[in-house]
Amino acid sequence: MSLTSRIFDLFSTAEPPDRSISQGPGLTDKLHNESDMRVGQVRSEDLTDEEEPRPPYAHAMLAGGTGGCAGDMLMHSLDTVKTRQQGDPHFPPRYTSMTSSYTTIYRQEGFLRGLYGGVIPAFLGSFPGTVIFFGVYEFTKRQMLDRGVNPNIAYLSGGFFADLGASIVYVPSEVLKTRLQLQGRYNNPHFQSGYNYRGTSDAFRTIIRQEGVSALFHGYNATIFRDLPFSALQFAFYEQERDMAKQWVGQRDIGLGLEILTAATAGGMAGVITCPLDVVKTRIQTQQNPPEKPTGSSGPKHAGEHVPKDSPRPHPAGSSHSHGSKSSSRPISTSSPSTSVRPPGTPRLDTSSVFTGLRMIYRTEGLAGWFRGVGPRGVWTSIQSGTMLVLYQYLLKQLEAWDSLEGSPL
Repeated sequence: MSLTSRIFDLFSTAEPPDRSISQGPGLTDKLHNESDMRVGQVRSEDLTDEEEPRPPYAHAMLAGGTGGCAGDMLMHSLDTVKTRQQGDPHFPPRYTSMTSSYTTIYRQEGFLRGLYGGVIPAFLGSFPGTVIFFGVYEFTKRQMLDRGVNPNIAYLSGGFFADLGASIVYVPSEVLKTRLQLQGRYNNPHFQSGYNYRGTSDAFRTIIRQEGVSALFHGYNATIFRDLPFSALQFAFYEQERDMAKQWVGQRDIGLGLEILTAATAGGMAGVITCPLDVVKTRIQTQQNPPEKPTGSSGPKHAGEHVPKDSPRPHPAGSSHSHGSKSSSRPISTSSPSTSVRPPGTPRLDTSSVFTGLRMIYRTEGLAGWFRGVGPRGVWTSIQSGTMLVLYQYLLKQLEAWDSLEGSPL
């Protein structure tokens, strides 16, 4: 019998083996296996959520805000490609594959005003939004775990309520970001989106002046319908995968490789599953309603005639008011359903209802319409989630180490 087994038996409540029985290799192997099972059980119990060290809320919020903001800024250009693919008013769409869309936007519109259009409102909403998110998430998760709720339910609920709390901050920034991403350059000759803001401040002032403060919350329900299940699934996948990784490694520190793998796959899977809701959100936040038909008019006015005051140019041939164009256009808008007559052959999304939007997109574009931009979204959510959650764990360890140094006696 090995020394480890003898020591372990001293603390075991099991009856000692009969010394009169020959302790052959079979008995020795059995004792080793029992010892390994007991040690594994102890390790498993040590790695439960209830015994996990819980960082202070301030640490979780600071680490989460920094990680989330870094992930959003890193992947903003890919988010722009996704937004163009989902919000392209032309049918069939001009932007198809991820690589060709990325190259086209960069070549025609440049890096800052093209691929990184809308980065300022994205930054202004990302940091405070993720600070709130991680604070609410940690609070909700801990409260539910302490009350004996199933961990998976606690993770799902934590992500759900965390996103609900942060939505008051990031939805207005999402409206500004999405419109600026869709327009690209100011006076953009390459892509007609219906918007033409000089920058973030001009977009903010123009929206308030022309549409009112409520316009900053257009698509709020659609954003909630997208982000609540996304965050719930993302953190449920993440926490479950980390638990599995801890059990596999046998310790709480699972290493950088597994940290990246668990975070990236959790975000990627959640992003792909919720892609149809993301498409509806983008369409609702960036659609533009045509003006109502004036009294005595012989026919409906076309949606393409509704151009922001800032735009000095009429729409070129091929836009929604061009009858002779081979490709029809879907007017993009920012408000509730319109009563205007729908131009023949135009797949319109004049609705603020998520479920109505899903039905309309499926009816006019099929299943592919639900998954427009799924490639960029899957890649974006994987890398963004990986960056955010890996930085989150790293910063938590650093903050804990700094607190230990400050608290240690000289």
